[in-house]
Formats: sequence, C-alpha cells, structure tokens
Amino acid sequence: MKMWNEMEASVVLGLAVTLDLLFGEPPNRWHPVAWVGGFLAWGVRRLPVSGRIGLLAAGALLLFLALALTLVLVVILSRSFALVGWAGLFLQAWLLKYAFSLRGLLTAARKVGEVLAAGELDRARRLVGWHLVSRPTHRLSPNQIASATVESVAENLTDSVVAPICFFLVAGLPGAWAYRVINTADAMLGYRQGELEYLGKAAARLDDLLNWIPARLAGLGIVLGAWIAGESGRRAWRVMWRDRGLTRSPNAGWTMAAMAGALGIGLEKPGVYRIGGDAPPGVGAIDRALRVTTAASGLFVAGSLAAALLWR
Repeated sequence: MKMWNEMEASVVLGLAVTLDLLFGEPPNRWHPVAWVGGFLAWGVRRLPVSGRIGLLAAGALLLFLALALTLVLVVILSRSFALVGWAGLFLQAWLLKYAFSLRGLLTAARKVGEVLAAGELDRARRLVGWHLVSRPTHRLSPNQIASATVESVAENLTDSVVAPICFFLVAGLPGAWAYRVINTADAMLGYRQGELEYLGKAAARLDDLLNWIPARLAGLGIVLGAWIAGESGRRAWRVMWRDRGLTRSPNAGWTMAAMAGALGIGLEKPGVYRIGGDAPPGVGAIDRALRVTTAASGLFVAGSLAAALLWR
C-alpha cells in the first residue's frame, strides 16, 4: 500500500504538470480559483461591519468559510476519484492542475514582452496591470514595465508553482487547495488601504507564514536555474542574500533579489524598493527571466517528483 501511495502521488503530480503545460488556464467561468474569488467578492459585498476589529473578524470569518467549503468539496472529490483506479488518478491530476499555474504565468509575461517590444506602450501597461501586478500601471515607462514583469515572474514562481506543489507533497490535494484559497484571499483582500487593510490581515499573515519555506526554495531554484539558463548563478546567490529584506513582504524579496542578481539588473517599484544593480531591465530582460524561471521550475518539478516517490 505504501508503494501505491508513493506511485500515486508521483503520477498525479506528473500528469498535473503535463496538463498545465499542454492546456494552460481555462476561461474564468470554468476555473475553480475564479469561483473562490467570486465567493470572496460576494462575501465582501455583504459584510455589514466597520471598524478595525469588525473588519478583522469579518475577514477571518470569510477566509474560514472559503477554506471550509473548498476543502469539503476537494475531500469529497478526491475520495470519490480514488475509488475508480487509474482513471481516478487522471481526475485527481485535473483537480491539482487548477491549484497551480506555470504556463499561465509564462504566457502572460511573454505577451507583455512581445507587446512592449512592438512599441505598444499603452497596451503593455494594460496587460501588465491586468495579469501580473496590482500597482497602478498607466504611467509606467518601458523600463518600469519590464521591471514589473520580471518582478512578477520571480515572485509568482513561489505563489503559482512552488508553494502549491509543496503543500500537495505534504497534505495531498486538500493541502494544495488550502494554500490556493489563502493565497487567493490575500491577493483579493490583502492590498486594501486605510482601515480596509484589516479586512485582509488574516489572509495576508497566513499567506506570509505558508510561503516562508516555499519562497526560499524558489529563490534557490532561481539561483540554480540561472546557472542552467546561462545567467550568473553566483551573482544571483550574492544579491539574493544582500537584498532579500528590501521588500515589505518577508518572502517576495528572496526570488526578486535572486532574479535581479541572475540578470545583472535593477528591479524597482518607485517609492517602495530598489533591488539589484543599477542597469535598467529593458524588454530583453523579460525573455531572460522566463528562461531562468523555466529552468528553475523544471528543477523544482523534477525534485518534487522524486520527493513524491521517496517520502509519501
């Protein structure tokens, strides 16, 4: 039975990664993560509270409800899938595939790079704002667009790939989906200003905690990926340790600093941080960052498949 569990986890993960690379993301109306987001948005519209304590409690309650509903459904589905043999492994892989997104991340960044290279500045600003960052983008320069794109690719290596797979290895499909719900809640609720900051505080703090180990693994992956992709792994390591604490997030700086070092560029969010060197990123940095991220992702997936065989 132990051998079956080890093989099952490895097969499900391998199939999920393959499905993601082949098919990418479905439209939002068919995407479970979008359904979670819809539930959170519905809850926010109906919260009859104000004040810091009320908002904090309401945000925590909304997160708990989203987690509970999602996990009940995931447990029911995963146990049902387990009853139908090898076909059930394929269904479990589909369910896991929706909890992470490698192709979607790479595609969104590549599209920004293509549009920016074509000189369509306004469209590039819209694309980077729609798909990759939460900051205002309507006044970003070409170098700032490139910087925002590279930063997002580096940071989202943790959120979109490394963390959900880590939690799958630790706790199966429920673990991967618990992480995805918390990360989605943080993305939707954790960027509020003023008192509304307290609405997303529970999600933001829990997301920081859950990403603590995955962010550092992703930073190491970028260092190794830089070496494979022909960039500077040594400089990535050095800059990662030097600049990892320059962001407000306790986790984002690890991957962004590693990527800045790998490419030998500076990454900047005006008025908030500057990481790496002085060289502006330029549009070419996006393709270079994608090659590093692809290599880092490949290393991580290979290591995860081995871990699934050895540990579960």
